Amino acid sequence: MPPKQQLSKAAKAAAAMAGGKKSKKKWSKKAHKDKAAHAVILDQEKYDRILKEVPTYRYVSVSILVDRLKIGGSMARVALRDLEAKGIITPISKHSKQAIYTRATASE
Repeated sequence: MPPKQQLSKAAKAAAAMAGGKKSKKKWSKKAHKDKAAHAVILDQEKYDRILKEVPTYRYVSVSILVDRLKIGGSMARVALRDLEAKGIITPISKHSKQAIYTRATASE
């Protein structure tokens, strides 16, 4: 095998400069869940919908109202307290973190 031919300093420098032109790795983008645009201000339309639909639910909690009515959690908590005060729903379990209600029946 013949010996390698020696390159000049200029040729070595040119080869070194040309070698580093590779593009950077593109990290794959993860699929992100879109942020939900829940209502944070209670308008008359939402209030009427709460009064109409919530008494028909067998199980009522903050997360149920957020999912079904597309309202914010703080608004759902206020709505639950209001419905309980009016006697539309009855509490099953009340805790500082989670309140569970059911619809009020005529026998109660």
